[in-house]
Amino acid sequence: MKKKLIKETTKHFEKQFHNKPEAVFLSPGRINIIGEHVDYNDGFVLPAAINKYICFAVSTNDTGDCTLVAKDLNDAYKFHSNDALVPVDKMWVNYILGVLHQLKLKGFPEKGFDMVFSSTIPMGAGLSSSAALECGFGYAMNKLFDLGLSKEEIALIGQKSEHTFVGVKCGIMDQFASVFGKKNKAIKLDCTSLEYEYHNANFKKYALLLLDSNVKHTHLTSGYNDRRNEVEQGLSIIKSHFPQVKSFRDCTESQLATLKNELGELLFKRCHFVINEIRRVNEAVATLDKNDFEKLGQLMYETHEGLSQDYEVSCTEIDFLVNAVRSEKSVLGARMMGGGFGGCSINLVEKGTENELIAKVSETYRNAFGIELSAYKIKISKGTTKV
Repeated sequence: MKKKLIKETTKHFEKQFHNKPEAVFLSPGRINIIGEHVDYNDGFVLPAAINKYICFAVSTNDTGDCTLVAKDLNDAYKFHSNDALVPVDKMWVNYILGVLHQLKLKGFPEKGFDMVFSSTIPMGAGLSSSAALECGFGYAMNKLFDLGLSKEEIALIGQKSEHTFVGVKCGIMDQFASVFGKKNKAIKLDCTSLEYEYHNANFKKYALLLLDSNVKHTHLTSGYNDRRNEVEQGLSIIKSHFPQVKSFRDCTESQLATLKNELGELLFKRCHFVINEIRRVNEAVATLDKNDFEKLGQLMYETHEGLSQDYEVSCTEIDFLVNAVRSEKSVLGARMMGGGFGGCSINLVEKGTENELIAKVSETYRNAFGIELSAYKIKISKGTTKV
């Protein structure tokens, strides 16, 4: 599939620009094994890059003209390198313009380029196609124009682009995983310091399977930003009573319990989830190191309960998919993955049972909602790279 993507993207570039591209890049989507909605709460996360990619075919030019071609969307956008960059009404373009804007602030030369990109990352499935787009483009510009940026700087530029040109106050996890991914390794990332360490994510006789609900409820962006505001309010109240608490990772469940009345039910639930999810990430890392996949599966189910009941970012369809596999002996664990309100569930399943499970869940899901399920068998891959 990777070779086919590279071949088709390159071919489309040649058709558009009547020349071979100077360079081709791959930027992966990501999964998060555990640690949802804690990347903006000073917590730890456990993401990994996966073998679903955006492919970029790019060449520089001497005209100063910049042409972006989104092959899958059958769409294009043109501008000049010395144009003032502001958000436009095409959302896919904003991910790229936002990165270019950040690069210009760092002294990016006003030179032109031609680019075609195409993807095997399913849109709206919670696999961070947006981060792959931002980081793949930033990585390509860094290589082609010899900007001397580090991987960390590329990830931070991608995040800043999303804040400024897209309007989502995302954490750093998605961009970091896309750039820093390694084959068969999960990344334990400290979202405050950006310190990170790799842990083996070779699941032996188990595999990761994504079940895509094919729903994306419209309140993702507003719901995401609401949750950020709610936990910020909650943490402010906690700090006022416990000055030694600098972030959620310093806060205990017992401290939180003493403030239940003052926080109110809503803020208490939000904070309760975050504190427990930070704990679960640390436990999950230990399970990976010990190859204790049954315990990892149990933690995944616990995370889903927290996301659904305390953080309230799941939805009926995703809850259905998680509950549908609970009684399956071949499944160790499952949970909602990503920002929420739709997208995928991530499932830790016994290898060789995936097709049977997909068929069974697809039928029950279709009968319940009249929606066709999509399923993705994934492997953990390396991060953004030049082909």
